[in-house]
Amino acid sequence: MAVISTISDNELVARLKGGDEHALREIYRKYWKTLYNGCCRRLNNPAQSEELVQDILADLWEKRTERQIDNLEAYLTTAVKYAVYRQYRRNKTLPFFEEPLEHMFFSDVEADSALFVKELRVFIDQWLEAQPDKRREIFIRSYLDDQTTKEISEQMGVPQKTVQNTLRNTMVALRTDIAKMLLLMPLFMYHHR
Repeated sequence: MAVISTISDNELVARLKGGDEHALREIYRKYWKTLYNGCCRRLNNPAQSEELVQDILADLWEKRTERQIDNLEAYLTTAVKYAVYRQYRRNKTLPFFEEPLEHMFFSDVEADSALFVKELRVFIDQWLEAQPDKRREIFIRSYLDDQTTKEISEQMGVPQKTVQNTLRNTMVALRTDIAKMLLLMPLFMYHHR
């Protein structure tokens, strides 16, 4: 049997699905620190962060046959984002810039259609292209690159409060424009039948 550390993430996922506990241990060894740091930098609570990462990895094992994982690192990073989001919601301390992008638009809309999700993503991409460079860059760094407002502030050389205010204003504008799009979508779909 090959040494697991030389095996790709895709192979680790395949072995995990097959019930190989060594694959889980290797995933733990490979990603634990990154996942822990991702939790800790948002929650600023080492014990809580450690618990969340343990829960994520336990869930990965327990639901290994149910999960469709194409990119292990992206899957785990997203799991951290949602675990932190749920923790904020439990504590009722969710900063607006921590809410996952998908939740901002689907909380009031039943979006079970793949076509709808695709259309929404295209709309957001086009909307972003029309934004000023600084606003677009902050949005991308926060929501697509998963950077904290502190990291964005340091890398762009602007105050953290400026980053937070820009994100707040961007989300208000995006929500408003998406609400308009959602109102017009039925008319557009009816007109193109």
